[in-house]
Amino acid sequence: MNQQQQMMRQLAQMQQAMAAAQAEVAAATVTGSAGGGVVTVTASGAGQVTAISIDPAAVDVDDLEMLEDLLVAAVNDARRAADALSQQRMGAVTGGLAGLAGGLGLNLPGM
Repeated sequence: MNQQQQMMRQLAQMQQAMAAAQAEVAAATVTGSAGGGVVTVTASGAGQVTAISIDPAAVDVDDLEMLEDLLVAAVNDARRAADALSQQRMGAVTGGLAGLAGGLGLNLPGM
């Protein structure tokens, strides 16, 4: 088998691995929290918020702005967790791209 055929086969395998990693990330669950855990947000690995939990102690009708800030912080924390999970899973798959790019004679930035 020549080098080009082998690289094409490796690319196909990598494509399958990337699809599997993307599915794994989408099916995963991440959480974010704020205020020492008084507000917790659960999201999918794709970043879709699926649940919000608020400790009643965090609810002060005279200070709803604080609760709003906690919600924003918890959602952002969950989003960061989803992004980190995606980078971790996809990085394990795409790490092999550097070798393939070099084998193809490509000089790709960051690879």
